[in-house]
Amino acid sequence: MSVRIFYDGVKERISKPAGIKELVKEVVRDEYRTPGDLDFILTTDEELLKINREFLKHDYLTDVIAFNYSWAKVVEGEIYISYETVRKNSSKYGVTVKEELVRVMIHGVLHLCGYDDSNEELREVMRKKEDVWIEKYFGGRWNSGTI
Repeated sequence: MSVRIFYDGVKERISKPAGIKELVKEVVRDEYRTPGDLDFILTTDEELLKINREFLKHDYLTDVIAFNYSWAKVVEGEIYISYETVRKNSSKYGVTVKEELVRVMIHGVLHLCGYDDSNEELREVMRKKEDVWIEKYFGGRWNSGTI
């Protein structure tokens, strides 16, 4: 079991990522599942658009795409995140880049745990769960370092 963070065309780095990795594991455990191998790939808008076109046949930009490799109760997968979109959205929503990045990471993990956001009601369920974890994280339990 490992949580890894990779960077593809992104200069910025998460300093002291251990707190975020522990948070991700806790999100999985809270869903009564076991964390497996989870890879986060921070990339560019251009690369995420290519992935969205190739694998999902969507011709638009998004902030996160999750590929689910889970089996039984073990949560595994790859979560691709557009760091550029995260940065833009942090300004749009009036939050720090780190807060938006953590939210998107949690969002991707929730998808791997079986959550869907295909309509407003389901999006609200996910948003509430994200809010709980954001509050816990930035409340000091796991928060270490900045982006």
